[in-house]
Formats: sequence, structure tokens, C-alpha cells
Amino acid sequence: MSLFLRKIVSYQEDTFIEGGKEASIPLRMFAVAAILRNPWAGRGFVEDLKPEIHAIAPILGETLTTRITEMTGGGDRIEGYGKAAVVGTSGEIEHASALIHTLRFGNFYRRAVNAKSYLAFTNTRGGPDAPIVIPLMDKNDEGRRSHYLTIQFSINDAPAPDEIVVALGASIGGRPHHRIGDRYQDLAELGDTQG
Repeated sequence: MSLFLRKIVSYQEDTFIEGGKEASIPLRMFAVAAILRNPWAGRGFVEDLKPEIHAIAPILGETLTTRITEMTGGGDRIEGYGKAAVVGTSGEIEHASALIHTLRFGNFYRRAVNAKSYLAFTNTRGGPDAPIVIPLMDKNDEGRRSHYLTIQFSINDAPAPDEIVVALGASIGGRPHHRIGDRYQDLAELGDTQG
């Protein structure tokens, strides 16, 4: 069983002005996406997805983690992180989920950035030029709202019906002028000690 990787696409966005006001520290967001043949496409309903998950997810995890940490200048620079998968129209949402919702994929990224929080995610179905939406959160503190960010881009020829796009996202910094506080402030104001 092989990984049939068609291409890798990189995306970068630098925000210097937000809301008409210059950012004291520009927000930098990055993404890297792999376009691969869906290993379950054309096979009907496949009950056991594990053989393909075990064979493909680690390769994707390592490849995409290496690319995104190179783009950002190292895992220690990454503050916000997330993941996404878009399955083509001949596949199931479960196929997109299978490759990203496994420690065999995500642990490469978590370790590379020394993260404590879980990887925010989306898994959707679409055709060529479908939005690839990667939600981000602070790698160490899921309650830090300044790093609730979203990277969105598309690839004009992916995914084909029998493909899956698997992507990682990263930010250096948070929203330039965040003003809504953190989750903990809401909890304190509401007197919620359970969190």
C-alpha cells in the first residue's frame, strides 16, 4: 500500500494592517497541504480503515510537519496551530477524518512545536477549489482567544473526486488588535469555577 502524493502546496499570509490600524507585530500565518489519492476511493464501503491509516498517516504527518516548521523558521516560533482535511466527492467524510484524527499523524506536529493543547481541526467534502479552512488555537493554551484564528485558501485543481487534501496550519502571533479577553476572564466574571 503506497502513498500516491500528487503535489504539495504552501500558503503564507502576513497581516500588517488590521481594522485600519497598523499592527505593532504583524500576524504571520502559514499552511502546507498535501494532495493525495484517496486510498479508499472506488472500493465501496470499507469497514476497516486502519491498514491505510497506519501506512499513510505517519508519512503525511512527518512530511507536512517538516515543511511547515521549515516555513516558519522552527517549531519553537509557532504559536497557533491546527489541521484540516478535504475529501473529494467520491469519498466519505470518514476518509478525511481517518488521516488526520490519529496520533500517527498529529503527534509529529505536536512534538515539533512542543504543544500542550489539542490540534483544532476541520474535515469536509468538496471539489476542486473548495475552501480549505484551518482553525488555529494557541499550542499551549486553548483558552487564549487572541490565537483563535482561521487560515482559508483553496487549490484550483484539488481535490479531484478521488483525492484528499490534508493540511497543517500555523501562526506566529495572534490577532493584531485582540480585544475580547480570554476564556478565563469570562469564567471569573460568571463565577464559574468548573471551567
